[in-house]
Amino acid sequence: MPAAAKTRRSHRPRRRWRRWTRPARALLAGWALAGLVTCPAQASRCVDESHFDSGQATAAPGQSAPPASDPRGQLQAMVAQTLARSESLGAARLLAEAADQDTAELRAAKQIQASMGGTAGPAVNHAATVNEHSLLQLRGNFSLSQLLYDGGRSDRLVDWRSRIADAARLGQLNLQEQLTLNTVALAFERSRYRMQAQVWGQHVRKMGCLVEALEQIVAADKGRLSELVQAQKSMQQAELSQVQAVSAARQIELRLRRLVGDGLPAADGLSSLMLAVPELTGLLAQAERSVEIAQLDAQAAALKEYARSVEAGNKPQLSWTVGASQSLGVGGNLAGAAGRATALSAGLAINVPLLSPGIAASSDAARKRAQAAALQRSDALESRRARLAETHEQASAAFDRVRRTGEVLRDSERVRNFTLQQWQQLGRRSLFDVMAAESDHYNLRVAYVNALHDGQQMNTILSSLGPGLSVWLK
Repeated sequence: MPAAAKTRRSHRPRRRWRRWTRPARALLAGWALAGLVTCPAQASRCVDESHFDSGQATAAPGQSAPPASDPRGQLQAMVAQTLARSESLGAARLLAEAADQDTAELRAAKQIQASMGGTAGPAVNHAATVNEHSLLQLRGNFSLSQLLYDGGRSDRLVDWRSRIADAARLGQLNLQEQLTLNTVALAFERSRYRMQAQVWGQHVRKMGCLVEALEQIVAADKGRLSELVQAQKSMQQAELSQVQAVSAARQIELRLRRLVGDGLPAADGLSSLMLAVPELTGLLAQAERSVEIAQLDAQAAALKEYARSVEAGNKPQLSWTVGASQSLGVGGNLAGAAGRATALSAGLAINVPLLSPGIAASSDAARKRAQAAALQRSDALESRRARLAETHEQASAAFDRVRRTGEVLRDSERVRNFTLQQWQQLGRRSLFDVMAAESDHYNLRVAYVNALHDGQQMNTILSSLGPGLSVWLK
């Protein structure tokens, strides 16, 4: 028989074997993966996870942590600790108290003023042909006075200081609102990265199951080694994403500890808060009543009162005064009884400014500062309203992404299940299809987490720009 014929016949059985090895290999892959999924030793790793675990945190020393079912209480606890620890808020409180004292000082200027003084030294008096002198003359005086009229200048100064005190108190409230916003925003960011880390951890565990299945397959079929390498690569990429999310969460916690303290309250269930976008019309109406705008109103009113006090400074001033003095001479011809003298006086004192060249420029400068403050207040209000409209649109878009991503996730879940089933049982899909479906599914879950927390952050800003987060927390 020719050698060529022997060669052809010798290859025929091998071609038949190759036709049957592909379904057999797919069946082997399905058996291996099904064995890992159903094996009790691997059940904890191969289960298909689609939930988020609760984060663990430690309550602050001396304070019990709120229950996990009360996420608003957790935020309240963190905000309360932030406000109690904030040195900047303590400084603002002291400045507000100092402004009240300044107002009390100016208000007391209209009350009766009393003074007492004395002098000691040689004295010489010369009148006509009489010369009187003493080696040491002791003189004491006492006076009472009260301002009766000054054109309203003192009243305007009191009003000026009172408005400044109001602005200082509102500044304290505004700083408190900013601290509340920072704390709540960081809490939501910590929740974001913790949920991301959970998603990537579930992806790592799912890819670990595929790697273990492929290790058993490769042990029987070395031709599947490239699939094992690809699965290991996908698992390493998921581990890298998980490590990055964990690192970002730790960085956020470091920033949060600077505000709250070393013992952070729990952060469970925050994804269930701030899910409803408030109406824009109501927010725009509340913007004008916000603490920041009220502070700018108080500052503008203070400058207006100061301008009126400067204008009143050029008007006459009227006051009454009562005085008494006693002198005693020692040595010279005014010694003893001859040098003892008592004087009493009472009357009205008037002061009329006649020439003050700088008063016009001073009054004009004060009026312009008041007008500038009013314009700044109007600009701040318009900016606040524009930011409210922009943030409202961002919040609506974020929650629309949440809804749309959720719909895609449901379809993605079906696709990954069908792809895995076809790869396990029918051999109609490759491992690369399985890994692509898994990767796409977990990326969609991360996108869902990001869209959810983006919407929550926008709602947080909306509440801060409108009625205030402090109101929402209560």
